[in-house]
Amino acid sequence: MARTALVTGGSRGIGAAISKALQAQGCTVAATYAGNDEAAAAFTAETGIKTYKWNVGDYEESAAGIAKVEAELGPIDIVVANAGITRDAPFHKMTPQQWQEVIDTNLTGVFNTVHPIWPGMRERKFGRVIVISSVNGQKGQFAQVNYAATKAGDIGIVRSLAQEGARAGITANVVAPGYIATDMVMAVPEKVRESIIAQIPAGRLGEPEEIARCVAFLASDDAGFVNGSTISANGAQFFG
Repeated sequence: MARTALVTGGSRGIGAAISKALQAQGCTVAATYAGNDEAAAAFTAETGIKTYKWNVGDYEESAAGIAKVEAELGPIDIVVANAGITRDAPFHKMTPQQWQEVIDTNLTGVFNTVHPIWPGMRERKFGRVIVISSVNGQKGQFAQVNYAATKAGDIGIVRSLAQEGARAGITANVVAPGYIATDMVMAVPEKVRESIIAQIPAGRLGEPEEIARCVAFLASDDAGFVNGSTISANGAQFFG
């Protein structure tokens, strides 16, 4: 049976790989983005996946965008909350704005994305909720108090949703990537990248497609009894 999937932040990086993997699995996919119109247009031209622009940190924008997706593509069966930002700074230098921007996108954005979809999933007795957290939400990270807090909070959201949705045929799970070879990571100076890789027992960065395969499994019918779990995909950098 064909499913409709929504992937926030789904036109670039890990999100783009997830969108493509779900499409390959037979889903009709909608990918959201926040601001890069050119990249979104190029992604649609390459894949045929429709893109929608809204700010996941705004509830009304999210609800309106989700309503448009469902009007055009049908009820959303699978939601992947992937959109995220960083505003890194040591805690003593972190501003309230840096804190709030990350909270709004990475934590409140998950609520804003899942909440409008949840009633329909409960009514239809099926749903797959997958939230992209991070190894730094599991272990913490210097200069990322804001980011780590949101990514740890995302795990708490999922564990609670799993208990609420289980009897309605809804699963909620987390994928927590380690350091992945996205454009953002590959753009850092080589010496910094080498220092990151030195912390990974696998001796390399992960690939976006490796995260996407985790998501594709959790979105599938085969994962119906996997609920409230966290898949840590980090090359043995952290166990949690």
